[in-house]
Amino acid sequence: MKILVVDDEALLVKGIRFNLQNEGYEVITGSDGLEAVQAVQEQHPDLVVLDVMMPNMDGLTACAKIREFSDVPIIMLTAKGDDMDKLIGFDHGADDYLTKPFNILELKARIRALLRRSARSEQKAAGNTLTIGTISLDLDGRNAYKNGQLADLTAKEFDVIEFLMRNPNRVYSREALLDTIWAYEYRSDIRTVDVHIRRLREKLEENPAEPKYILTKWGVGYYFRK
Repeated sequence: MKILVVDDEALLVKGIRFNLQNEGYEVITGSDGLEAVQAVQEQHPDLVVLDVMMPNMDGLTACAKIREFSDVPIIMLTAKGDDMDKLIGFDHGADDYLTKPFNILELKARIRALLRRSARSEQKAAGNTLTIGTISLDLDGRNAYKNGQLADLTAKEFDVIEFLMRNPNRVYSREALLDTIWAYEYRSDIRTVDVHIRRLREKLEENPAEPKYILTKWGVGYYFRK
C-alpha cells in the first residue's frame, strides 16, 4: 500500500520512510501542508501520516482541505500532548493522533489498524463476497471456494488469503504478514508464513507448483495477483 508521510523534520521523515519501506509499503513524502494536499490529489495514497506544525500550511488546515475531496485515513503527528489539541485534530477530520516522540512500532500498529478498518469499509460497501478469478470468499461464513467448490481452510489460512485478496498486487514481507495477521503470536518462527502460503496454494491453486494467484516476489514477500 502507498503511504504519504508529511513532516518538516527531514530526519524524522527519513526514519519513518525507512521503517515503512521495510514493511513492504510504498512511501511518498512531503514537508508542508500544501505538498500534502497536492500529493493526495495526484498520487492517491492509501493512508496519510501528517504533522501538525509545518510551514506554509499547517497540518490541521491540510487535513481539513483533504477532507473536502478524500476520505483517506489520516494519522496526525504533533509535539503537543494536550487533549484539546487532539479534539481539534479530530474535528478537522483526523482518524488517529500520535504525540511525539513516539515508538515506531506504535505508529506501524496504528497504520495497520487503520488500513484494516478502511479495507473492511470498502468491502462492506461492495458486498460480502470477494471473488478474484477462480477463487471466491464468503466473508460472512468465512468459507473459501475454488471453481465453486468448497476449500477446507483453517481460520488462519482464511485470514491470510482474505488479507491478500483485499490487497491484490501488493507485496507483503513475511514480517508484515506476521505483524498483521498473527499480531506477533508466532514472531519467533517466521516460517509459519511460508507454511500457510504453501497450504493455500495446495488448496486453492490449480497447479500449486506453478501458482497463478498466490505468488512470491523473491527476496521481498508474497502477493495475490489480480
